[in-house]
Amino acid sequence: MGIKTYSPYTPSRRNMTGSDFSEITCTTPEKSLLVSLKKNSGRNNQGKITVRHQGGGSRRKYRIIDFKRNKDGIPAKVLTVEYDPNRTANIALICYADGTKNYILAPAGLQIGWTVMNGETAEPRIGNCLPLKNIPVGTMIHNIELTPGKGGQLVRSAGNAAQLMAKEGKYAVLRLPSGEMRMVPIEGRATIGQVGNIDHNLINIGNAGRKRHMGIRPTVRGSVMNPHDHPHGGGEGKCPVGRPGPVTPWGKPALGLKTRDNKKSSSKLIMRRRDGKAIK
Repeated sequence: MGIKTYSPYTPSRRNMTGSDFSEITCTTPEKSLLVSLKKNSGRNNQGKITVRHQGGGSRRKYRIIDFKRNKDGIPAKVLTVEYDPNRTANIALICYADGTKNYILAPAGLQIGWTVMNGETAEPRIGNCLPLKNIPVGTMIHNIELTPGKGGQLVRSAGNAAQLMAKEGKYAVLRLPSGEMRMVPIEGRATIGQVGNIDHNLINIGNAGRKRHMGIRPTVRGSVMNPHDHPHGGGEGKCPVGRPGPVTPWGKPALGLKTRDNKKSSSKLIMRRRDGKAIK
């Protein structure tokens, strides 16, 4: 999918870019796979804001995506490639030979009319989903299960792909897009190929209004607030933080603090962190 630019008839339009949607083949989603989304604007069941900077945005419906891909041995034909407002990747509508329709993440290079398969008997080619034990070493994969049968949880955003590096006993070794080397159960499933919409990271939002359409409200720096509102606030003119390290509005350390618990049971499955260091 390519990137289009706009005529600079306003200052914000000068650097704005967007997708040309050249891969999209259908603009009407499958009605049976839509559910309504209720907006909560970052509020919990008490009406208190627990996630800041959320609210507003264009109305949209959720597309039910088949992350499990557990309909084995039945060929499915690719009908359409569609835009999904809930994720960076595009989605593909597939129809199985028994008439069942599902949405899947659209890999790069997937074409209308292709046949995709799930299960151990499927060939390791683009769009097919099969257990890691049946995938050749070196293959690029996405939509990877951390727990067999739970559905894909890793590598699902636009342009991402992990590489199968080795198979050792009950585990397969993957190199994730972040550079992390991690072991996952070899019985878990993954989909062959790279997630589509590769140029998504090149899009320049351009102006504030477009961000509001996405449901993201403005973020204000703590250093320009008053002391009452943020620990970084106050002072005459531009001031440093004035304490050992930056903090959140509630005084907790932020920006660079490691939050992962190294006693977490899954830490032993991480062979190399994304910063190149081994987990202790």
